[in-house]
Amino acid sequence: MNLHSVLIVAVVAIVTIALRFLPFLIFGEKRKIPEVILYLGKVLPYAIMGMLVIYCLRGITTGGAEAGIAQMIACAVVVVLHLWKRNTLISIIGGTAVYMVLVQVILG
Repeated sequence: MNLHSVLIVAVVAIVTIALRFLPFLIFGEKRKIPEVILYLGKVLPYAIMGMLVIYCLRGITTGGAEAGIAQMIACAVVVVLHLWKRNTLISIIGGTAVYMVLVQVILG
């Protein structure tokens, strides 16, 4: 590994650590967290999940018999698992597994 690569890894590590500690330095125990930060903390996770769903489904086409079937079945599995178990990790893993089986074994 050359010096350039080591420096890149070091800079990335320092920036990552700084970003993790920055909120604690800015909003220590004695300072009140601004309302806008609390609001963003509540709404951004849902916005990010919505963006991920759109990103994952953006390539679905309307032509052909098999177009988008695997994606739609996997999405339905995610919804059903989440409504049933209320566990995000189980929902994502289950939907991913169903999608991979459909694409690799059945449709592939």
